[in-house]
Amino acid sequence: MSKENEQPAAENPETLHKLTVTEPKKWAAGIPGVTAALKDIFEETGVARGAGALFTMNQKGGFDCSSCAWPDPDDDRSTLAEYCENGAKALAEEATTKKLTAEFFAQNSVADLARLDDMDIGKKGRIAQPVYLPKGGTHYQPITWQDAFHKIGDKLNSLASPNEAAFYTSGRTSNEASFVYQLFVREYGTNNLPDCSNMCHESSGVALGETIGIGKGTVTLNDFYDTDVIIIMGQNPGTNHPRMLTALEKAKQKGSKIIAINPLHEAGLMAFKNPQSVKGVLGFSTQLADLYLQVKINGDMALIKAIEKLLYDAEIQEPGKVFDTGFIEKSTVGYDEFVEKIKYFDVEALCAAAGVPVEQVRQAADMLKHKSRIIICWAMGITQHKNGVDTIKEILNLVLLKGSIGKAGAGLCPVRGHSNVQGNRTMLIFDKPTKKQLNKLKEVFGFEPPREHGYDVVDSIKAMHEDKLKVFFAMGGNFLSATPDTAFTAEAMRKLEMSVHVSTKLNRSHLVHGHEAIILPTLSRSDRDVVNGEDQFISCENSMGVVQSSKGILEPISKELLNETQIVCELAKATLAGRTVIDWDKYANSYDAIRDVIGQVVPGFENYNQRVRLPGGFYLPNGPREGKFETEKFKDKAPFSITELPAHEMADDEYMMTTIRSHDQFNTTIYGLQDRYRGIHNERRVIFMNPKDIAKAGFTQGDKVDLFNYYDGIERVARLFVIVPYDIPERNTATYYPEGNVLVPINSVAEKSNCPTSKLVFIKIRKHEG
Repeated sequence: MSKENEQPAAENPETLHKLTVTEPKKWAAGIPGVTAALKDIFEETGVARGAGALFTMNQKGGFDCSSCAWPDPDDDRSTLAEYCENGAKALAEEATTKKLTAEFFAQNSVADLARLDDMDIGKKGRIAQPVYLPKGGTHYQPITWQDAFHKIGDKLNSLASPNEAAFYTSGRTSNEASFVYQLFVREYGTNNLPDCSNMCHESSGVALGETIGIGKGTVTLNDFYDTDVIIIMGQNPGTNHPRMLTALEKAKQKGSKIIAINPLHEAGLMAFKNPQSVKGVLGFSTQLADLYLQVKINGDMALIKAIEKLLYDAEIQEPGKVFDTGFIEKSTVGYDEFVEKIKYFDVEALCAAAGVPVEQVRQAADMLKHKSRIIICWAMGITQHKNGVDTIKEILNLVLLKGSIGKAGAGLCPVRGHSNVQGNRTMLIFDKPTKKQLNKLKEVFGFEPPREHGYDVVDSIKAMHEDKLKVFFAMGGNFLSATPDTAFTAEAMRKLEMSVHVSTKLNRSHLVHGHEAIILPTLSRSDRDVVNGEDQFISCENSMGVVQSSKGILEPISKELLNETQIVCELAKATLAGRTVIDWDKYANSYDAIRDVIGQVVPGFENYNQRVRLPGGFYLPNGPREGKFETEKFKDKAPFSITELPAHEMADDEYMMTTIRSHDQFNTTIYGLQDRYRGIHNERRVIFMNPKDIAKAGFTQGDKVDLFNYYDGIERVARLFVIVPYDIPERNTATYYPEGNVLVPINSVAEKSNCPTSKLVFIKIRKHEG
């Protein structure tokens, strides 16, 4: 087989760079963060283009960062830098002046491109025109927009059922595009709408939806400045949500205490050098965590239960002074059954299961004992476990005991990853829509939407394998690299008759494809979006339920780009011609028209066009924020939940592995090979291990090893990783994502949410052969 006809690699090449390891940092940001941010932006965009965009990003009337979903301040925003290092790197990626033309694709076969690592693939530049890979082809070739739409439409119309197609959405997609996207998919006839939330905060949505009646957080940014204790669990804000550090610093200045809970000591949880303050520029840092509880992987539930038991014991000693009995009586159900369980908790056994010394847990309980203004934050370290839903319910149990919800400075804060992933779900991107939502679509648009539930991400991959899915359409994202069980997913995607990706840049999902493949290039957040000669704006929803406008300012790198809404509307016309009841041209030409109809369909968006034009946007309704709870089972009451402690059995030669991000990446986008906070330079194929485990297994620092998982009796292998000693609990290890995803079993998912368990994989480690 010639090189050009080789099957593309499913993952990054199994090759190493020249790794160097330095001492991990004990603080985040500072001048090095500013230097790294500016270096990337100016290299990719030039000074004038880059500086203009930086000073507009996250400003009122500017464009929303395409990176994380941390909210912007409601009031004044920094004119110097309302962005973080990784936000600037994300902007550099999308605002680059490098572009991929027909000549590039003619010179580079799919197989050749697949031999590059993810970083090199991404840094090639913006895709400048639609391209098509015919069946048996080796190179993408130019295709006109109309030909592309007709090919996709013809393929969709040739399927035996609309359920043989799935339509994926990434968190970058705007509210307006998300709404017309789901509208097209449902008029086409399926609820196969997997989205990136299925792989991250689905556990949060399920747990909170069942208990407080809304699958979102309950706090605002201002609550962080009016609280007594902030608990941060399973989250590394210094890398994944760096602007959160500014909020934490402000909270500390106002007297708040911070408890950090994480298996690794992360720089961004320990201290912060604010580059926007004189103190930070001079090298002085603000200590963040007052108490750092280094749990074992998935030891969080045991830890929370231990804290609850200590608080219960204190409540017995001081009745009514530790638990908020008034709130419990008025606003909760199931308290008696819950405390009956607490009575028999064994604190020492729970602390051992958590991996945290009893005295440290007592410190945490003492910090909470007489406080009620408590905010608990979490991210993937909580959600991506088999018991992720129950752990979040246990977090809520603690909040309910303390009455720490529905008041200023208190509540729940699931910190979303991608910038509009929460907005996608609000815009009805969901494989399990409610009857009420579907009835509203029927009432407003006049067609009968499909009623049966569709495929989520994991089910979509399985359906591809079983030949139940023939077409996969992705609105943004890098599906292959984001999903679990990489080799399994790649094999599934190669079975597709057609794969289509709406993208700004090249990624590995374009290189592991169906029999036919199409890439449709689109505008980025920072690009000017001009329709009928007028500059347009879109809107997004952040982690705290604020909807605000986003208006790009940069000239697009190509005149052959369409915005996402235009792409969806043109595809709808090509697919549904003659049978659609929707005026797609109206929506293609007017975001205002889309927002008007969203206001008719989605609660909380009344007068959308007027409110989104307000400086800073508007808050969506949030009952629990006001102490109002309404679920399918209970009205005006939040239930306590009875959960079971997870049990983990490992063979003597097995370890727990969690996947993490480096500081030089966002989701699947790799900006560089430096993870300076953890002291890793010029490499990503590393495994962090406890020094005692390294010695006990007969390894040494720098050994090359292969990693194995045997879930369901199937051998999964990640080859050629380098051992790095690190401060991590014994029998716990960590690897970077997506390199470690090949070890995450497709069938290992969170109960109820079906979220892949990327934060806990059981592995064996052997010396690399070769």
